[in-house]
Amino acid sequence: MPKPNCTEEVDVGTIEFGRLGRRVVEGRFDGGSMTSDGGVMLLGQVDRKLGLMDAAARCIADPRSPLLIKHDVRDMLRQRVYGLALGWEDLNDHGALRQDMALQTAVGVDREVASAPTLCRLEKWADRATAWRLHEVLVDQFIAGFDNAPEELVLDFDATDNPLHGQQEGRFFHGYYDSYCYLPLYVFCGQQLLCAYLRPSNIDAAQHAAAILRLLVRRLRAQWPDVRIVFRGDSGFCRQRILNWCERAGVHFIVGLARNARLQAQVEFAELSMKEDYERTGIKQRMVDEFNYAAQSWAHERRVITRLEYGEQGNNPRFIVTNLAGEPQALYDDLYCQRGEAENRIKEAQVGLFATRTSCHVLRSNQLRMLLAALGYVLIERLRALALQGTELATAQVDTLRIKLLKVAAVITRNTRRIRLYLASNWPGGQIFAHAMSQLRSP
Repeated sequence: MPKPNCTEEVDVGTIEFGRLGRRVVEGRFDGGSMTSDGGVMLLGQVDRKLGLMDAAARCIADPRSPLLIKHDVRDMLRQRVYGLALGWEDLNDHGALRQDMALQTAVGVDREVASAPTLCRLEKWADRATAWRLHEVLVDQFIAGFDNAPEELVLDFDATDNPLHGQQEGRFFHGYYDSYCYLPLYVFCGQQLLCAYLRPSNIDAAQHAAAILRLLVRRLRAQWPDVRIVFRGDSGFCRQRILNWCERAGVHFIVGLARNARLQAQVEFAELSMKEDYERTGIKQRMVDEFNYAAQSWAHERRVITRLEYGEQGNNPRFIVTNLAGEPQALYDDLYCQRGEAENRIKEAQVGLFATRTSCHVLRSNQLRMLLAALGYVLIERLRALALQGTELATAQVDTLRIKLLKVAAVITRNTRRIRLYLASNWPGGQIFAHAMSQLRSP
């Protein structure tokens, strides 16, 4: 029996669901002006409160003749980024979405929004200057999120893989990830995203990290001269150039240090003692200590904190290098280990906002796609911070917010005086939705 071709358009007609008692249960796609994405109105309100897409639109040079423009850059960005936040990651989705009245209203028009080919052309306008300017928007949004100057900012740098399944420009095989991929670099401060930089994978994980750190520190100190800045990263960012610059610039650092024979010799006797205690008691042993150490390429010794564990699987040592003062255990447990939060945020950007959908052939277009996902992340993060504090969704990740707050059915009517969304009377998230919109509309 041949398999059905689901890519072909078919006349679905009436869909039969069976019977309920004497009644036939059926459905048809003829409901008219309805939407499955009523929560897009929240996204539109967050965007306008921040001025996010207005700022982003100024970063992209539009090569079209002004006399022939039907969909401007700002509206196309809104359409694309809102779509990502709503779960519509593919350009082809906009073939139908462009007629969705809720999306049209959130974008700010009362007609069809851009088609998939038009949105595709937008991605081709990107260049290196576009990426630079969009990153400035991310940093400006971060700064605008503070009412008062912060005392300390911890900048988390992390590299990850972006798997590729085509012949994209800059595609290389990466041995650690065992796949063809890009190697994007992310920078977070808490839950806020400052950098989403797409790189080919045939480079060191710390490539360009020093330059990005310098630019960020310069911009942040221009705004807040007295702020204390801490650079945090795993052992992939323990590079002499970065550490030397941090010491010259008065930037604190706490960075992983890869295990080697000299470091192992420093803790050998402590590990033997822990092994004896474990074999005697059967209880997993743990110790945090410190010592001074200098790699051959270092000009001087630096403070190294070690976390040693011995259990059923044997030794499990970890080393970090830092110029911070404080108790070793507090620095390791309460500061260094918290960098795992950045990994959660990267997952949210890559999986929840589809930052890995880099299927364009040209690297610069894929960089723009990654930055569009970053803008979507900013909308979601600011929605939580500005509108959902004190609610059960205050710490919800994007997938949960999408299901419980954004993917809501509504009937839409539009006339010369009013556009009205008729939301479900028995929707469990109604109270939170109304509260969020009230918070966003307040001065």
